[in-house]
Parts: sequence; C-alpha cells; structure tokens
Amino acid sequence: MTHFFAPDRCETPEFTVRCYQPGDGRMLQEAANASYEHLRTFMLWAKPEFTWEEQEARVRRFCGLYLTNEDFVLGIFTPDNTRLMGGTGYHLRGHSLDDETAEIGMWISAQDAGKGLGTRVLKALLHWGFTAWPWQRIEWKCDTRNIASASVARKAGMQLEATFRQDVPLPDGTRRDTHLFSMLRDEYTGSQSR
Repeated sequence: MTHFFAPDRCETPEFTVRCYQPGDGRMLQEAANASYEHLRTFMLWAKPEFTWEEQEARVRRFCGLYLTNEDFVLGIFTPDNTRLMGGTGYHLRGHSLDDETAEIGMWISAQDAGKGLGTRVLKALLHWGFTAWPWQRIEWKCDTRNIASASVARKAGMQLEATFRQDVPLPDGTRRDTHLFSMLRDEYTGSQSR
C-alpha cells in the first residue's frame, strides 16, 4: 500500500473512538490509575500509579505511530471529549499494512465496565474497520480466563478460531492460554446484507 491516510475518528452518540493527541495524557493517567484493580489481572501493562508525564509521553508516541502507519492506538472518549472511557486500537502485531490484517485490543475503564460498552465499541470498530479501513481480517485475542472479553467477541459476531496453549508468559512465572477470535470482511458484509 503506497499511501494510506488512516481515518482519525469514529463518532457515535455514546462515544468517540479517536487517535490520541498531545494533551490526552492527563485523561489516560486518570482512567488507568482509577482502573488499576479492575485491569491488573488481564492487562499486563497496568500498574498502580502512572504519572502524568509518562502517560503524556505515551499518547505522543501513540500519535506518532498512528501518523506513520506503524500502529493504530485509539482512545474511547465521551462524546464531549472530557473523559477517557478506555482504550482500543487496530494493531498490526507483526503484520504489515499490506497484509490487511489487524488485531483489535481493548480495555474499558472501571467506571464504564459491565455496561455493555465493550461490545458496542467492538461492533463500531468492526463496522469502521471494514468500511473505512483496508482490513480484510480483524482478530481479537484474550486470556481464556477473561470470560467478559470472550463474551464481547462472541456478541459482536466474531468466531473462535483457536486456543493457543501456554501462549503468554506471566509475571508470576506461569503461562496463560489465549483465545483467538476473528471476523473476515466478506463475513461482515454478508451479515450486513441479511
């Protein structure tokens, strides 16, 4: 793909999914710190206390990677853009943009969890990904113990393709099993025409 200018936002009445921008570090810090207990079991990056400076550096790095088509990290914001509700993205994870394959990752803040937001965001990302992006295949991976994450994928219509045994080493020395869900562009367009 010679030139690709990634779309920067997907807006709904309930949330806006968009590329992080300089200045978003404070919202990321607040959401991540307030959600530590909620996130720490399955999000290996979670820690009890992020500083504003490290989160601001992180969002600026995300923005740079987005503009250079290396990774597409997105925030889930309230429609008025005053609060971060979680994070997501289309991640290449070893693929090139020419492969037209992305993995959606997601976390929902503790304040917004358990209300179906993850499912609604995933459905919006599948629609956006298959209509405004070049994706032919979209994947979703989760720890097999993360029942809520697997449920989100199923509710959004993704198919369980495989379970990778002892796939990811954990900080305590054990290894986790990982579910792989996917959806293909022709499956999505076929489901929309019915």
